[in-house]
Amino acid sequence: WSPELSSDLYRIDGWGAPYFTVNSSGDISVRPHGTDTLPHQEIDLLKVVKKASDPINSGGLGLQLPLVVRFPDVLKNRLESLQSAFDYAVQSEGYEAHYQGVYPVKCNQDRFVVEDIVKFGSGFRFGLEAGSKPELLLAMSSLCKGSSEGLLVCNGFKDAEYISLALVARKLQLNTVIVLEQEEELDLVIDISRKMAVQPVIGLRAKLRTKHSGHFGSTSGEKGKFGLTTTQILRVVRKLKESGMLDCLQLLHFHIGSQIPSTELLADGVGEAAQVYSELVRLGAGMKFIDIGGGLGIDYDGTKSSDSDVSVGYGLQDYASTVVQAVRFVCDRKNVKHPVICSESGRAIVSHHSVLIFEAVSLTTTRSQELSSMSLHSFVEKLNDDARADYRNLSAAAIRGEYDTCMLYADQLKQRCVDQFKDGNLDIEQLAAVDAVCDFVSKAIGAS
Repeated sequence: WSPELSSDLYRIDGWGAPYFTVNSSGDISVRPHGTDTLPHQEIDLLKVVKKASDPINSGGLGLQLPLVVRFPDVLKNRLESLQSAFDYAVQSEGYEAHYQGVYPVKCNQDRFVVEDIVKFGSGFRFGLEAGSKPELLLAMSSLCKGSSEGLLVCNGFKDAEYISLALVARKLQLNTVIVLEQEEELDLVIDISRKMAVQPVIGLRAKLRTKHSGHFGSTSGEKGKFGLTTTQILRVVRKLKESGMLDCLQLLHFHIGSQIPSTELLADGVGEAAQVYSELVRLGAGMKFIDIGGGLGIDYDGTKSSDSDVSVGYGLQDYASTVVQAVRFVCDRKNVKHPVICSESGRAIVSHHSVLIFEAVSLTTTRSQELSSMSLHSFVEKLNDDARADYRNLSAAAIRGEYDTCMLYADQLKQRCVDQFKDGNLDIEQLAAVDAVCDFVSKAIGAS
């Protein structure tokens, strides 16, 4: 066994790059600065756990498992990487505005996480998004120490108390935007803002036609749970105009689903939203921002696949470039000034920065069926022609030492036998025999 085999087995360089790797000792190492991490800056996770869990009289901290280990430098690197990707896209596309992100507090409400994001992101106007009164209070207290240009985006259900709190944030000189998700929220915003003598900045969430069909796309599409239809948007614009507050409408928000699998779907959704944005400009709204919501996905299994709910077929730069291109194309065609682009990429910012560590409380050992040469011969004779060919190819590859090819034919052999079993052409003893053959191959080449 070797560290390289461990890395391949757990595919850590797929899902963990550039923050996690297997070191020369075979342990997981954390690279807090991503690709810029120097060798002496790598953190051996096993040593961290040992120091934390060892008794105090042995020099440890005496902490009980489970533990959550946070790496603030990873958080900082994620923020910087996201900003750099959009900065590059803005520059290369000739985009005439900038990008500034907001972190959705619901993704991780830990005070230290939120405060770190505000601190690390203050240099590039990073803000926060809140979806409830407790989150709004946390965001307000944190952003008082952040950039004055950082947005405080107020989403979620809004009663009078929530809206009053958001307007208090505006009085505190926080760059607060109240995003309408239901049409009736507008009356509350108008009434309370007049009573408090505060001019609000208003956004609205559009319910786009673009639908994300994956596991995380249930809130997208015209039948989605949240947002305003085109008819409702027009009524909001009309009411704001009648109230002399159309200039208060400055932000368009949408969300086509978390974990967007492909840039094609992303471009379609952003393009549709940019059309809505341009129409709001034409109708006289004081538009400045387009908030593309969440959706920047994480490759959890390392497959880089756009056909999976736990992977994505693009990188950070691909995502940023797709967004900027889609907005610029529509705005240029409509002769609309380029808006400031915002995103609410919570999953992409915080996912890598913390590790949950717990004790293994049990061990299951699988005992494979032992095969004699006689029973193996009997097993092979009962296979169909295709499965028998897989077995012969497997044996030949083993003799040649072609281990990857061995696994390929072993997998094919197992699948064919499963199909035979489902059709009633293979008994359960024979199915167990093929499992034993494949387990033997896997162990022999060191893949299990």
